[in-house]
Amino acid sequence: MFISIIIPAYNEEERLKSSLESLHHYLSSKNYDYEVIIIDDGSTDKTKETILESMLAKAGKLIFLTNGKNKGKGFSVKQGILHSLGEYVLFSDADFSTPIEELDRLLGYLTNGYDVVIGSRSAKGANIAVHQPFYRETMGKIFNLLVQIFVLRGIHDTQCGFKLFRGQCARVIAGEVKIERFGFDVEMLYLAQKNNYKIKEVPVTWTNSATSRVNPISDSFKMFLDLLSIKKLHG
Repeated sequence: MFISIIIPAYNEEERLKSSLESLHHYLSSKNYDYEVIIIDDGSTDKTKETILESMLAKAGKLIFLTNGKNKGKGFSVKQGILHSLGEYVLFSDADFSTPIEELDRLLGYLTNGYDVVIGSRSAKGANIAVHQPFYRETMGKIFNLLVQIFVLRGIHDTQCGFKLFRGQCARVIAGEVKIERFGFDVEMLYLAQKNNYKIKEVPVTWTNSATSRVNPISDSFKMFLDLLSIKKLHG
């Protein structure tokens, strides 16, 4: 299996249909083996039906997992990675704010010695097609500054939902992940550094989704608490 694509989904019936159509169109043009693993995180809408009716499911290329109840994005991504078989593992947000076509660029770095390649909205050359509201961008910059101070240096955008790993590295990291919600991105990158994996931050095209699931107040506070716990969790 060349690549596993992991997509966590929670109440995504509106956004997921077009995302899966784009993904199927992209992957159909490739000559490598792939699997798409979607984890339903306790959705209460028609997310499951949308997934199972997709062309990927009909083509037998989709693995559907469910948490039964809402456990968090971090928990979902971890489960998806641990179920994966790919030589490479990508996880992406369900809305494809970073278009799937960016995978071509990221794969080029993994085949040139890197272990982890992350899409970045802050790296020089990034193209922000549609910006977040000002207050969200400001809070994101503050969060990234706190990441630099408290957890890890040298990475300027830990929260872009488009990250590619060597499969073996991804599964090692996922086996150690403990944070179940939004702070897991930072934890994964911290664990990558701790395991001496070579990380590359790559500028990508990114479009803000107006229906973001992240609450700018309550979730930001929880993510800050997660930051403070990462080094303690991994002593």
